[in-house]
Amino acid sequence: FPPTVFPLSCAVQSYSWGKMGLESEVAKLLASSDPLVQIQPDRPYAELWMGAHPRGDAVIRDNRIPQKTLGQWIADNPVCLGAKVKDAFQGCLPFLFKVLSVNTALSIQAHPNKELAAKLHAQFPEHYPDTNHKPEMAIALTPFEGLCGFRPVEEIVSFLQTVPELRALIGEVAAEQLERSGSDDPRGVSAALRVCFTRLMKSEKKFFVDQLNMLVKRISQEAAEGKDTSGSNGDLLLRLHSQYPGDIGCFTIYFLNLVRLEPGEAMFLGANEPHAYLHGDCVECMACSDNTVRAGLTPKFIDVLTLCEMLNYTPAPSSSKIFPAAQSQLDPSVYLYDPPVPDFAIMRIEIPASIKLYLVSAVDSASILLVIQGTAVGTSTAAASEMTLRRGSVLFISANESISLHLSSPDGMLLFRARCLL
Repeated sequence: FPPTVFPLSCAVQSYSWGKMGLESEVAKLLASSDPLVQIQPDRPYAELWMGAHPRGDAVIRDNRIPQKTLGQWIADNPVCLGAKVKDAFQGCLPFLFKVLSVNTALSIQAHPNKELAAKLHAQFPEHYPDTNHKPEMAIALTPFEGLCGFRPVEEIVSFLQTVPELRALIGEVAAEQLERSGSDDPRGVSAALRVCFTRLMKSEKKFFVDQLNMLVKRISQEAAEGKDTSGSNGDLLLRLHSQYPGDIGCFTIYFLNLVRLEPGEAMFLGANEPHAYLHGDCVECMACSDNTVRAGLTPKFIDVLTLCEMLNYTPAPSSSKIFPAAQSQLDPSVYLYDPPVPDFAIMRIEIPASIKLYLVSAVDSASILLVIQGTAVGTSTAAASEMTLRRGSVLFISANESISLHLSSPDGMLLFRARCLL
């Protein structure tokens, strides 16, 4: 039998927002998994793609397997997905697993649900290449910052009162409508929020650039005089403006929550949730889709109308955006992040130093295992020979297969495993 558990060599994406050279977690993982890789100090190492996406299909590192890539291998061996997954997702791996190293902000964006994706794809296939939804989950590896979801209304109203440039863009009528909307009428609040945000995003280019320049100048002067600019979210404004000068996205910090994640903390981004990653390293898992509706902090195609139409305008505090992990009852080393979608779930596996033999248990779907810390030798009846696992190693594990890890590092291991939970 050819092996059904095997190591992968994964694709790297050099998007301009990525961290440079060995500043990047992606580059560090690459360098330690393959000593022959030359890391270029002036190249951004933004994303590591672990999966079978056509633009970054992982290469199989096992010369007994005739197929070159994971995508080809799954197409020829769909039973490896597990019976339920194979049927539910038409013989395809339903997720893409990633590591992201973010240096400068990603675009303000949201992802459509399946119904909207089908409509957008039919109308604009060049911008929306498929008909699938794209829920995402990010788990911090280093302190991680992102914008996510609409802030509580009182926070937005407070900014409308302390940032006159923001109020000028939205206009007095819309601003007052939001100020008057009461918490006893959530639909009224969402409607007022929609009007305010849409007015901001559709404001005339010359007008918002003038207002943004005035705001940046004012905040810079206040900061230089040693004043507290937190009432205008000054630090973040200056940072985003330095990265994307003259971009309407700079104003979205007054509407969206700033979410800070510590390592191991997660955020889940469902359909129609506005978000933008700002800085840090994370593992990310998502459904297989390339549908992204963008509206700022980007040189790419922006679709303001679609974005403003589709967003979920439910305000909530930033603390509510942190997605909890549940410790497994069966194995205390496992923490499960199980989002409310069928496409993927993530396991964080923390093996303590006291354990020298650990079983990566069989699950009923295909999975991808990433080593973040520690070293071990892996053995499996489904792999013909021993596999050396170290920081940056990535393994594909077919459904219903397990791996024994013989740990050789003094301080335990940290692994992440993406899988499907139906």
